[in-house]
Amino acid sequence: MSSKADLQYIQKVARGAGKIALKHYGKVERLTKTHQAASAEAVTIADRASQHYIVQELRKRFPHDGMIGEENETGDDITFECPDLNGRVWVIDPIDGTNNFVGGFEYFAVCIGLLEKGKPVLGVVYDLYHDRMYAAAKGEGASVNGRPIRCLTTPMDEQSLLIITANFLNKNGELPAYACRWLGQAKWKIRCLGSAALDIMQVAAGIAKGAVTVNGKLWDVVAPAAVLLEAGGKLSTPEGKAIFPFDLRDYSGAKVPFLAAAPKAQATLLAEIADRTPPKLIR
Repeated sequence: MSSKADLQYIQKVARGAGKIALKHYGKVERLTKTHQAASAEAVTIADRASQHYIVQELRKRFPHDGMIGEENETGDDITFECPDLNGRVWVIDPIDGTNNFVGGFEYFAVCIGLLEKGKPVLGVVYDLYHDRMYAAAKGEGASVNGRPIRCLTTPMDEQSLLIITANFLNKNGELPAYACRWLGQAKWKIRCLGSAALDIMQVAAGIAKGAVTVNGKLWDVVAPAAVLLEAGGKLSTPEGKAIFPFDLRDYSGAKVPFLAAAPKAQATLLAEIADRTPPKLIR
């Protein structure tokens, strides 16, 4: 089966999941879940209903593929069903930006991505409130609602948008120097929006030069990575290390920090992150 046919099918599934989620929009309460190796996180009945639908639809067409999802049927752990860790594995985020969804902020998405040998080869990120379908398959280019998209090809400058994570604290509860500098400067246009996947899509679509997330998970990054890479972007850890191929052994929800960047912005952003110079105090 061709990647184009698979991509069309996954877009249809994402739209179906989006319809389910929107039925609950503005009507749900924030619950919590506790994953292994994770702290309490936001979840709603809409997340669970959306993922249940996605998994059912994927199993109809791809019965032998693996599945990883942010939720499971009982809501107390992730879905991890991977008979072949180096084979085809679908990675699902039923609603990326759950706190936005609960709070009524119109910036959240359905994400479905495919890993082969640990590498993202297909992905859709559906901005359901605005009906924007970001999609890509390896070698086929990236698009939004069928229109081709590409990353910006210029370096960081005073007009550059940089989208930042909602929480910069490291595992020791410390705020890194670069975060303090970014929050205290006017050189770049800083934004904080609350959906890691859609943040990456702003880079892929040629709107932002970079997006950084410290506390993301695997399901936040697989689908958008497929789109970003086809749009000519760069993806790494904030320290500049490769994320893919991803080793799925024993994955139970550990954090996957990332920097998504336009090609000529990556080096500047990595240097900024590596620089431990403290910010100047404002008096």
